[in-house]
Amino acid sequence: MTSQSVFSPAPGAAPLPRMVLAQARMESRLMLRNGEQLLLAVVIPVLVLVGMVGGADRLGLDYDHPVVDVVTPGVLALAVMSTSFTSLAIATAFERRYGVLKRLGASPLPRSGLLGGKVGALLLVEAMQLLVIGVVGQLLGWDPVASASSVAGLVLAVLLGTSAFAALGLLMAGSLRAEATLAAANLAYLLLLAGGAVVLPVSAYGGFGHVAQWLPSGALGEAMRSAFLDGAIAWRDLVVLLGWALVGTAATTRTFSWE
Repeated sequence: MTSQSVFSPAPGAAPLPRMVLAQARMESRLMLRNGEQLLLAVVIPVLVLVGMVGGADRLGLDYDHPVVDVVTPGVLALAVMSTSFTSLAIATAFERRYGVLKRLGASPLPRSGLLGGKVGALLLVEAMQLLVIGVVGQLLGWDPVASASSVAGLVLAVLLGTSAFAALGLLMAGSLRAEATLAAANLAYLLLLAGGAVVLPVSAYGGFGHVAQWLPSGALGEAMRSAFLDGAIAWRDLVVLLGWALVGTAATTRTFSWE
């Protein structure tokens, strides 16, 4: 009786938290193994940071704070945007095209668990990005404000920024063809990088800065700069990110197609 009770099969799904964690680990490994995803996640943000700090004089960057202190938080925001929006949109669109989402939706992992795994993978990759970019920034002379408020501001900015951009990325991936998503996500990334006030503060954009501060990129960049430059929590910018997250989630829920 003892041997039968120990070795008899016990079919059934694993607990939901364990399934979500396993899905997050798999999603993060797939993301980091993909050369294009790794380029967006780490290589481009690091190149932007080194190039802007090294070429500050030629670019005419002049602020009250050292350029590296202004640019590094913006590059951290860029890294969050690249992973939670561009990478997620492209990967999800092609998973949808090849029927991966349809098959996963029929597995014991519920669709809410699948989305939870994707968000967990984003946070794991973003933690790696913040570490790498933070180390590079330190080597370039970055001196961030370290306080409880700055840590709280960072955490809130990353969580709300990830939520906002992930919702927008899934909205794009679930409503457009894979090729269209690839083009649109990369175009949006370049436009927000150049004019979305993510790397540079809104004050660098003149009159357009009043518009850029309401974009998710501008709100995320300003929230990160407030945390690291002033040790403050940028509540207005966090509310903007929350608004984008709610609107994006509602639109995604209504339009997302799993196949």
